[in-house]
Order: sequence, then C-alpha cells, then structure tokens
Amino acid sequence: MSAGQTLHNGIRLSRPWPPQTGELTREPLATPPYLQKPPAVIPIDTGRQLFVDDFLIEETTLKRTYHLAEYQPANPVLKPDKPWETKTESGGQPAPTAMVFSDGVWYDPQDHLFKLWYMAGYCDGTAYATSKDGVHWEKPTLDGVAGTNLVHISRRDSGTVWLDQEETDAARRYKLFLYDSRGGMSIHFSPDGIHWTEAGRTGPTGDRSTVHYDAFRKVWVYNIREYLPKTVGRCRRYWENPDVLAGAKWAAGEPPMWVGADEADPRRDDLKTPCELYNLDCVSYESLTLGLFTIWRGQPKDRAKPNEVCLGYSRDGFHWYRPDRRAFVPVSEKPGDWNWGNVQSAGGCCLVVGDKLYFYVSGRTGVPGKGTTGSGTSSTGLAILRRDGFASMAAGNTAGTLTTRPVRFTGDHLFVNAVVKGELCAEVIGGDGKVVEPFTRANCKPIRGDSTIKQVQWKGANDLSSLPHKTVKFRFHLTDGQLYSFWVSPEASGASHGYVAAGGPGFTGPTDTVGRQTESAQATSR
Repeated sequence: MSAGQTLHNGIRLSRPWPPQTGELTREPLATPPYLQKPPAVIPIDTGRQLFVDDFLIEETTLKRTYHLAEYQPANPVLKPDKPWETKTESGGQPAPTAMVFSDGVWYDPQDHLFKLWYMAGYCDGTAYATSKDGVHWEKPTLDGVAGTNLVHISRRDSGTVWLDQEETDAARRYKLFLYDSRGGMSIHFSPDGIHWTEAGRTGPTGDRSTVHYDAFRKVWVYNIREYLPKTVGRCRRYWENPDVLAGAKWAAGEPPMWVGADEADPRRDDLKTPCELYNLDCVSYESLTLGLFTIWRGQPKDRAKPNEVCLGYSRDGFHWYRPDRRAFVPVSEKPGDWNWGNVQSAGGCCLVVGDKLYFYVSGRTGVPGKGTTGSGTSSTGLAILRRDGFASMAAGNTAGTLTTRPVRFTGDHLFVNAVVKGELCAEVIGGDGKVVEPFTRANCKPIRGDSTIKQVQWKGANDLSSLPHKTVKFRFHLTDGQLYSFWVSPEASGASHGYVAAGGPGFTGPTDTVGRQTESAQATSR
C-alpha cells in the first residue's frame, strides 16, 4: 500500500512494500538499501539528525563511538509489594512480579504524569502506576478491582500499551494489545488507560508479540513473533496497516519475515548458544525508528534466561542497522541482583526527560539452580542515556571535520547537541562547493561546553534566514569534543519537530514543538 512512497528523509520505498524477504538466515544483516544509495538530497525538517550511521555523512575524519545506557542507582524503581503481585508462582516457585513485559511507560501531557502499565503477578493481571519524576512511583487505588491498582485482570503473557496522541476519538486515546491463550492478541481501547473495552482481535501471533505506531508513515506495525527451529529460532514477522482494527487480520504465515538475531550477535562464553531475537519494541524517535532488541543468548540450567536489550536503527521502518551488538542494557552477572535474569524492554521504548533518555526494563532475580522454573522476583528498573546519546562523532586535540551530504530544510536556526572542551565551529557549503558568506568557519562563534541544545551562530548572521538557497552541506570543525546530532529549527527555541518517543515533561504532543522549554519542565517535575 506504501510502495513508491517518499519518506520525510527522502528515502523512497521499494516495490513491493513491505519487502518480501523470504527465509531468514544467520548471515549478518545486509546493509540497508538507504545506506547503500542515500537520496541525492536529504530533507531534514523532521527531527534531530543523529550520527548512528553514515546516512547523513559525506566525509569525516571524526571517530564514531556508540554509547550504552547506565542503570540509575535506586533500581529497581518498581517492586512487587501488593498481595496481587506477591502471591503468585512460576514453575512451582514463588514469583512476585511487578514488571514491564513490554506493556508501556509514557508521559501524558494532559495529566502531566509519568504513567506505567505492568504485569502484576506472574502472567496474571495488568496494573497501573504513576509518577511525577519517573523514578518514584505510586500505585493508586482504582475502581476496576476494588482496593487495587489493577486495570485488566485476565491471564496474560506479553502486552503493549500505546498512548496514541494522534487519535481523534477520545475513547480510543489509549490502546492495549494483550497476548492470551487464544493464540493472538486482543485489542482494547480506553479514554484514560484505566477503563478498557475490548474492540477486536489480531490474526495469529506468537506469545511475545508487540505493536507500535510508525509515526512517520502513519501505520500500525504488528511485530509478530515466529519460531523457526531449523534456522534462526525466535524471530519476527511484519504486518502494517493504518487501521488498527481492520488492519489486524492476517492468516497464519501470511505476514512476511522481518528480522532475527544472526552470527554478529555475540554468544555467551559459558553457553556458546546461537542467539535468537526474543523480543522487539520499536518507537519513532526524532528522525528515525529506534528498535530495542531483546537478545536471547541461551538457557543456563541454573539461572533465568540471561536476556539483554540491544539496539537497532531504521530510517525506513523496515530495514535495520545494528552496528553495535553489545548489550545496551545488560543483565547482571551477580546472583541475587534484581536484574540477574531476563532483562527486557518496555513499550514506548524511552522517554525524553530534559537532557536525558529514560529506558525502563524488566529484570528478574532468578532462583539459583532452577533455570526456567525460577524467575524469582520480577521488578522494573531504569537505565539512562544522554539525549540523542546513541552515537557521537569525536575529535581529540587534533582538529577534525565532518561534512554532511547535501541537505534541504526550511528552518532558519542551526542547533547541535555536543560536549566540547576545545572548540566546535560550522560552515555552510553551497551547491558549487564553495563556502557561502558569511557562514564561514572564521565567522562562526565557537561553541564550547556541554549542551544537548546549542544554537550555532555567525558574526554578521545569527541564523540562516539570509541563506539564498537552503539546499547545502554543513561542515563541522571540532577539536576535543563529541558531536551527537544537529538539526535546523524554524524557531529560535530549537524545537526539532521530530518525534519524542514516549514523551516527557514539557512536550505537548508526540513531537518536539517547544525546544529549550523542556529543560525548565524537567526541573519543575523533580
């Protein structure tokens, strides 16, 4: 239905769409077609432009480094402490549970609250918690099940909650997708995330299937677990449709194969087991699709699955680029830790909280010696990354440069996210290959310091409004620093007009329309 469509970044989708990939293999992922042949001119009006790949880079002497999230010290931030969370079992062992199993963590701009949905009791109901800062959580008493914070009481496996800020029907603002014993997902709508009405069902799925909304293309993507024992084991099929209900119908085997783990995913030294893709949560972040890949690395006999969350990036919503196969959010190797086993991601993937990204994950203590039958206590933790901090382009004491491919924009204000101990300057290069006056390196006011939103200005031109043609290249000159992203905003506030994943304090909708105001909003939420 979208074949031939040109995306916000100039990528033209292939025919047919989605691609019919055939059988998956353990060969490392192929380079995405948009990296093999980028658009001649890349539009950059949507979102911050990240350096996770070479899509935007024509040439550079800077060094790319990929960064990992760090657990915050007070983990876990949500623990099982209610009777309906603690009086449950798994494999005959006690299994107190208050964990995101995808589910969802969102910031609701209408209520100015962080909201979290989670598995309450092992494979039992779905419960709801709120927070003012994303760290300290409350479990409100609700009217669904008297005296509890339960919002859905059916037995369950994986679930996804989506705060749909583009929905025009207030009764369908929240969407819940739950895998159950009937072999697919039930679809529910709610005006408040508390009171749910079942509206339909999907076609057949595996047990750890998820759903996300591709905000760039305005389609719902059903992320369907498949199991291929002779090749890649657990993996994913793909199904998309703009209609969340009518588009959820498919026959077994009809959705095309999408992605799995491969030989580039490192095996554990103690197991040597080929990896599998246990789960995949996705979200639109700034100008690209972010994927949180839960990688299964085998099943020890004496502990819960040592699953870990890794990263992938896509600029067309289908083809993945996974340059760094390290665990972005790892399991602990210390028995007894809250995350000794089975670290998995949350629906919505991450929130933008001031100059940080918040990633919520599940973790299990496990029961030493019990393997799959010993989940132990399952909780929810928090890991944090710098905003846009997935990859940086860096220079040391020797100056380096980065020149973009030709880009096109309508805004007037160039911004960067950077840490600079030395100096960062930028210049504008026209279609003739010459630097455009007065946007020269010599005229650029040097940038120093640490900021996730810093405007670039020149002597004689505080912005780009006098630029005669807005199809140009940018060349950045950097000494002793790291450059994370750049973007051109129509406002002096630095609003990127990109997507902000699961939201955050200060944002008024699914995109960044406020720029620097989010910094003061973060301070207010503390």
